[in-house]
Amino acid sequence: MSDPRLSDPGLAVPHPAASVPAPALPAVVNDTVTVVGIGADGWAGLSQAARRELHAAEVLMGSARQLALVPEPTAERVVWPSPLLPELPGLLAAHRGRRICVLASGDPMFHGIGTTLVRLLGAGRVRVLPYPSSVSLACARLGWAVDQVEVVSLMTRPVEALNSVIHEGRRVLVLGADGSSAARVAVLLAARGYGGSPVTVLERLGGPEERVITGVAARWDLPTTQDLNIVAVECRADPGTVPLPCLPGLPDAAFEHDGQLTKAEVRAVTLARLAPVPGELLWDVGAGAGSIAIEWMRGHRANRAVAVERDPGRAARAARNAAGLGAPELTVVNGPAPAALAGLPRPDAVFVGGGVTAPGVVEACWEALRPGGRLVANAVTVESEAVLASWYGRLGGDLIRLSVSRAAPVGGFTGWKPLMPVTIWSAVKPEEGR
Repeated sequence: MSDPRLSDPGLAVPHPAASVPAPALPAVVNDTVTVVGIGADGWAGLSQAARRELHAAEVLMGSARQLALVPEPTAERVVWPSPLLPELPGLLAAHRGRRICVLASGDPMFHGIGTTLVRLLGAGRVRVLPYPSSVSLACARLGWAVDQVEVVSLMTRPVEALNSVIHEGRRVLVLGADGSSAARVAVLLAARGYGGSPVTVLERLGGPEERVITGVAARWDLPTTQDLNIVAVECRADPGTVPLPCLPGLPDAAFEHDGQLTKAEVRAVTLARLAPVPGELLWDVGAGAGSIAIEWMRGHRANRAVAVERDPGRAARAARNAAGLGAPELTVVNGPAPAALAGLPRPDAVFVGGGVTAPGVVEACWEALRPGGRLVANAVTVESEAVLASWYGRLGGDLIRLSVSRAAPVGGFTGWKPLMPVTIWSAVKPEEGR
């Protein structure tokens, strides 16, 4: 599952309907699974409807900690195995035909086991009784608007994912993976030039051991906290910190590179031609510093990308750039195209930034591309331009030449220094049957 203990905390007040009879339980199909969200305050914080589900269960599944929160020994208790995902289908099948109730921390549909069960069984076979998530509880404690915060889970993403959401004035909630999460967040903030940001750690929200710790990122000196925690950050840039924009065309200086970099102006046009849509997969072939793949992923957190680069030094550099710019999930494949493309998941868009003249590269990319997908290729040499002109003749699309000049000193004056012109070919693969 994606985040089994996110929103572990619960609400620390009795449910307002505690004295009102709960509605009768709906008819339950034998293969339906009920998921009950529970907070750190356990049984006391559950609604009557949730309690009735637990009383009626024949099999109760959850972590050892979650099961310990339920005092009523009315069902067979099954502790989640580790790892859970490979065992979950067999575990459910072993108890098929019995009334199964699954315990989840907080809101089961927020990075929780509820979403995993729906993917596995289908929405029609999963009934969910949610509880407040840790994000809701943290915002309630802090007085923050839930719809105005960024949320990053360190249970499912590396800490470097924060690099894409740290901006002056933004509020970020980091769902801690363990007791070291706050310290790691503080180190990253200070390294990025946000050392003055206030940091608040909220531990065991909603439970009797709830605790709030405050400090500043650059002066954070608490190496560990309780494992169940949320780290709240109010981003404040230090003087001189250069903000990174959200739109394509990051400054060239934002990337570590050896000259093999699609320049900012060309990068912005290229990404516009690639036309990223949330959730799509990009191949960045001949990735160099990885700038196209990284900016593709920065466009939306659901975007995915594979950077293919034959030079091992550049491949490692692309991975470092991805981590530093908030796209640590970028998949980097070190190897020559087209051989390195074999076995990769089928892309929705492909950018060929290097290797246009290598035999079979463009062919392999076009063949792999999904119907309706976009292929964009850039060229700066006469030979690579000829290849793109040939493909334009065969498949159509758009062929443009982009010239950029930048102001530069000329003696005591200023003149224009032209960059190498770039030819860009873009084409959309026809839908099948057209």
